[in-house]
Amino acid sequence: MKYIFPKNYNFRNKILGTVDYPTAIFNVIMFIIILAIMGAIFKNLSTRIVFIIIFYFPILLFSLVGFNNESVLYTIFYIIKYLLSPKLYLYK
Repeated sequence: MKYIFPKNYNFRNKILGTVDYPTAIFNVIMFIIILAIMGAIFKNLSTRIVFIIIFYFPILLFSLVGFNNESVLYTIFYIIKYLLSPKLYLYK
């Protein structure tokens, strides 16, 4: 059986069909950074776990849900680009 894909179809490799590779690498790097910071600040294991969940879980959810299958890296780039030069003026 042959599958025919249109020429304009954008095929991206994903881990387990949900997360693309740059987003997964971003998640791992963010987890390691947050783990290192929490490890340096807190010595109690339960406190570390609570703070890692508080600070890392929203990033993980944001990268899994995303906006219309847009990579979280592009979304963060667009947000930073807008904050630096908004081009939106409010008038009374």
